[in-house]
Amino acid sequence: MTYDVHIIGGGLAGTEAAWQLGKRGFKVRLSEMRGTGERSPAHQGDGLAELVCSNSLRSDDDTANAVGLLHYEMRALDSLIMRAADKARVPAGSALAVDRDVFSDTIEAELTALPNLTLTRERIDTLPDAGLTIVATGPLTAASLAEKIGAATGADSLAFFDAIAPIVYAETVNMDIAWRAARWDKGAEASFALGSDGKDYINCPMNKAEYLAFREELLSGEKTVFKEWEANTPYFDGCMPIEVMAERGEDTLRFGPMKPVGLDDPRSVSEKFPKGRWPYAVVQLRQDNKLGTLFNMVGFQTKLKYAEQTRVFRMIPGLENAEFARLGGLHRNTFLNSPTLLDRQLRLKSSPHIRFAGQITGCEGYVESASVGMLAGIMTACELAGRDWAEPPRTTALGALLAHITGDAEADTYQPMNINFGLFPPIVTEKKIKKPARKLVYTERAKADLAPWLAGIA
Repeated sequence: MTYDVHIIGGGLAGTEAAWQLGKRGFKVRLSEMRGTGERSPAHQGDGLAELVCSNSLRSDDDTANAVGLLHYEMRALDSLIMRAADKARVPAGSALAVDRDVFSDTIEAELTALPNLTLTRERIDTLPDAGLTIVATGPLTAASLAEKIGAATGADSLAFFDAIAPIVYAETVNMDIAWRAARWDKGAEASFALGSDGKDYINCPMNKAEYLAFREELLSGEKTVFKEWEANTPYFDGCMPIEVMAERGEDTLRFGPMKPVGLDDPRSVSEKFPKGRWPYAVVQLRQDNKLGTLFNMVGFQTKLKYAEQTRVFRMIPGLENAEFARLGGLHRNTFLNSPTLLDRQLRLKSSPHIRFAGQITGCEGYVESASVGMLAGIMTACELAGRDWAEPPRTTALGALLAHITGDAEADTYQPMNINFGLFPPIVTEKKIKKPARKLVYTERAKADLAPWLAGIA
């Protein structure tokens, strides 16, 4: 089959772009390297849109959270990623967490059912000289293609380290010590709607002595050694290794991923504390699959060596006999200096038949990656149909993220960015809006401005 668009990369951005084009009747060739016997250092299998780090697409609250608003906007555009996430959803309070296998299988089934889409398992080593192309190879682009992208852009790609958290078999958690509750006792309503009792997280408590001993082992445990060419590569703050956070101060973890606020330990109930007391620190585990057999360690991305992970993490009360379905890891990501290299339609300025999408553009996060793939697909569909492309309003999450990638950010200091309200135009009012209400004002404005734009997108 001849094709209208060639999409390179079958991750979140590539599959979303393929869906947006394919459902509009355009012929798509989707090339994915996995399935040829090759994989990136972070991938475990050959399924499309594999989630390699967390299984969470973060908050699904579209009234007080920027990523929840992005969920809302993507659903309004019939996002395949959001459709699959809703089908694969597992209890996680107000967060949208998914069963990884159901999520990937749903996406692959939906795409392969499109009669005008051809999925080809192949490695692409060069950028096409002609023909509309979307490059969505992600932060782990194969070295051969990365070299060609570097040559085409005339600039070295920037890089940072991303880390993966371990996954524990639920049956190996000692529930005589651990207990279940909502994350910081928030978001139970969302879980009730899914048929859960709202107690979606397993909590492993620590007293002060246990916490200090654990932190000491995090600091002294044997770590992955960087190669010489990786030595000056920074971490992305959103996936900071747990031991790197521990280096920043004795209480950094207690005010971060091990924060005990709102978590009443039912085993500490007394007359003075009828609900129980908060532990000194807590490790939380979040459900990772629909069966509830796997839980990942929230915020525990790590560069500890495998043997050290097993030893150190079994110091956590409740995990003394834990068995790990997957241990944590560290991988190097790359991204373009997009404000310099790409135009407002994500096209490479030096070769405008090529668009880039997803994390390689410098967005960070599953949902952000998929949303940029969505935009690239819709932009390309407009081009093929001979229609003018209208940018989403900058007051929307889609518009704010696109503007950041393609020009609002300072090129000299460009770094990967999650969607956040700091990317949105400020709210201008005569009276100062108090912080709790500000986010609602942002989301209400975005939804109002999104509606007329949606009417013009076929």
